[in-house]
Amino acid sequence: MSSESFAERILRFVGAGDYEPREVHELAETMGIGADEVGDFHAACKALVKTGRVVLGAQNALTLPPPPSRLRGQFRANPRGFGFVIPDERNSHGDLFVPPGKTEGALTGDTVEARVLRRGKRDGKMVYEGCVVEIVQRGESRFVGELMRRVRRSYVIPDGNTLHVPIFVGDPGAKGAQTGDQVVVEVQEYPSEKREARGVIVKVLGPRGDPDVETLSIIEQHGLPGDFPAAVLRDARKAVGRFDPEKLEVDREDLQKLTTLTIDPDDARDFDDAISVRPLESGLVELGVHIADVAHFVREGGVLDTEARWRSNSIYLPRAVIPMLPELLSNGVCSLQEREPRLTKSAFLTYDRKGNVKKVRFANTIIRSSKRLTYDQASAILGGRKGRIPVKVVATLQAMEKLAKTIHRRRVRKGMLELDLPDIELVFDKDGRVVDVAAEDSSFPHKMIEMFMVEANEAVSRKLSEMKIAHLRRVHDTPRPAAALNLIRFIKMLGYELPEHPDRFDYQALLKKVKGREGAFAVNLSVLRSMQAAEYAPVKLGHYALASDAYCHFTSPIRRYPDLLIHRALDRVIRREKKQRRPASQSMSVEELAEIGKLCTQNERRAEAAERELKLVLLLRLLEAKVGERFEGIVTGVANMGLFVQLRRYLIDGLLRFELLGDDWWEVDVRNGCVVGERSGRRFKMGDRLDVVVTGVSLPTRQVQLAPSKPVGGSTGSAAGRSRRTGRSHSPQKTGRAKKKRSMRSRPGRRGRSQGRR
Repeated sequence: MSSESFAERILRFVGAGDYEPREVHELAETMGIGADEVGDFHAACKALVKTGRVVLGAQNALTLPPPPSRLRGQFRANPRGFGFVIPDERNSHGDLFVPPGKTEGALTGDTVEARVLRRGKRDGKMVYEGCVVEIVQRGESRFVGELMRRVRRSYVIPDGNTLHVPIFVGDPGAKGAQTGDQVVVEVQEYPSEKREARGVIVKVLGPRGDPDVETLSIIEQHGLPGDFPAAVLRDARKAVGRFDPEKLEVDREDLQKLTTLTIDPDDARDFDDAISVRPLESGLVELGVHIADVAHFVREGGVLDTEARWRSNSIYLPRAVIPMLPELLSNGVCSLQEREPRLTKSAFLTYDRKGNVKKVRFANTIIRSSKRLTYDQASAILGGRKGRIPVKVVATLQAMEKLAKTIHRRRVRKGMLELDLPDIELVFDKDGRVVDVAAEDSSFPHKMIEMFMVEANEAVSRKLSEMKIAHLRRVHDTPRPAAALNLIRFIKMLGYELPEHPDRFDYQALLKKVKGREGAFAVNLSVLRSMQAAEYAPVKLGHYALASDAYCHFTSPIRRYPDLLIHRALDRVIRREKKQRRPASQSMSVEELAEIGKLCTQNERRAEAAERELKLVLLLRLLEAKVGERFEGIVTGVANMGLFVQLRRYLIDGLLRFELLGDDWWEVDVRNGCVVGERSGRRFKMGDRLDVVVTGVSLPTRQVQLAPSKPVGGSTGSAAGRSRRTGRSHSPQKTGRAKKKRSMRSRPGRRGRSQGRR
């Protein structure tokens, strides 16, 4: 690993709110730097000190510098007029608060210059405040929203939480837009304290409320990719044209007679993984994970490769897919369709009776999928309903189940973490409108396939590490100490305990203890929130939740660009070991991989945000017809304005404001996730059951307003329900991803949320 790659990791570590200054050798020990990495680590520290990005404080301890008098960063606005500047260069203070009246009209996503002002000390620490002096670059100029008209003036109410004021438009008829249409508006004059926002309509999407229009709105709002350029489609056609099943490569292992199975959702269209299991001597078992050889068709550096890198991943929206690769590849020659000859890269893992890996090898192969099964079909067969399924298929599936359970037990013993959080699937009518929800399908075949994919991903990363080949890893860092401390405080309030420095096994014991109990949801949700997000980076961090010291994404190259890069790296290993002369792809530097990793992580989060928001919009449409109805709820968070309560049926959060809780003064303890009535002593905390009534739904702001289904305290009114804040407010994270077992899925062609997040 280069010293430049270490720099970002060091800055991220010392920039955490719970960091305590350490000398270089102490920092290396705390960060788990290996003996072979110490030289690069020291070089990175010296470079950071030389450039002023870190400083040597008392006793030569490394720390971030104090904020400068002026700083540049990205602005994050709040609807109540204030905001924060997230600095481009980390400093010891972190995000800079900007009070109302000093934002200069900056919007969320804008790059700004801010003057830093000292406001004295609090608890022994200097308090800073910012004043935006220049908007360097606007983050967004196009917004999506509903066209409305009032008092002979037309305006657009933007969707989302970036711009919180209407955008007035002069001539909506120029594009044929009608009141009630969903439109895209280009801002010409941004709002400020003295002027209103003005813009021009550049695209009419259609009537608001139409399911297809809702999808188009999210695509526009999040800047998701559109149709493939003509040059990319031409390159894809050429790749398909080069594929001749009658002239398959001679340097591949022929596995066409091997029993291989694909197991996917009902409406999956691209199949990128197939599984084989066969017994060996002495009780050993060989698992074969056969992955579509996308790298054979997508040549490095071509226009198809460039487009795939830019897109980074396929995007799975309810009732729509935006693919990373043109469908004549993703749904055609790359897809492991039943009985069709397909090129694959195979990982062969040999296991003993305890599920330990005894041997690993990799090969370029050719397979013919013996049977395409759905999760429902696989569950039925394993449950004894075999029907007319061939004996070899049934035997292979049963062997898969036995092996997967053995692997799962081994991984749990090693410390793998599994959260138990509910999820739902959307149910659509023939017009594409959401009419209901259903619990997700959590049958064992999902976990079985996930276990095999995790094993293959881990095996590939370990092989590349052994060969000292830099590669893009899927990394999941350990929980920050501050996050762990907050979790410890919260669960103690619920009657549970964790040690001061919990490890994976402590988390496992906690999750096992609460399983099936009243507070299980709150504990699982809190553990999730204490974890850091996984990302792509060429650093040796391992994957904390999977208890893996080496992990990458190898198993979904049809829909993820990092997997395609791993295939190219693995191809070099295979050809080197077989001493094949055919030119292979070129290796990439750590710096190149780091940049690609940032792009892929960013695009993955964009896709997740779009998917999450469209699902939310569709659920809000459903709830519009249920205003006034009563629902079971569960408290998922607190803020200084009220409680966040999740409707248990729909897994959607709404806000219950304090003034509706009764005439009391509510002490808000955000850190511990609870509020206490000063007069009544009534306490509400995360995980509490609370029946509520939906009182309103706001599509533009994506909010649900709630009220208690029955009085919970004294009288209510405008003067009631005051609050005092003792912590930092936050919005609860949304979790989970849906998998379908009906004819209409919310995410067609998708394996499921858990595998994607791994």
